[in-house]
Amino acid sequence: MAIFLDVHKVPFKEENLQELVNAPVDEYGVAHVNLFYNMEAGVCFCLLSAPDKEAVIKHHDKVNIECEWITEVSMATGNESLKFTTR
Repeated sequence: MAIFLDVHKVPFKEENLQELVNAPVDEYGVAHVNLFYNMEAGVCFCLLSAPDKEAVIKHHDKVNIECEWITEVSMATGNESLKFTTR
């Protein structure tokens, strides 16, 4: 799996974001690694594990969220340090 970072407006409450980060892998193969957000600024950065960029787009489209940008990233600690599960 690749790792992607995206940014979009925060359409949810803080409790919802905490639920999302613990959600199981969705039908597109996307799982949240972590979410970074600022409710006051209305911005959310999603760090996602996904098979490809199209899966990330579909993941957001299903809840009518339009990302300002999506990019595949590498982590300085290395992706192997992340423990992805199929929650």
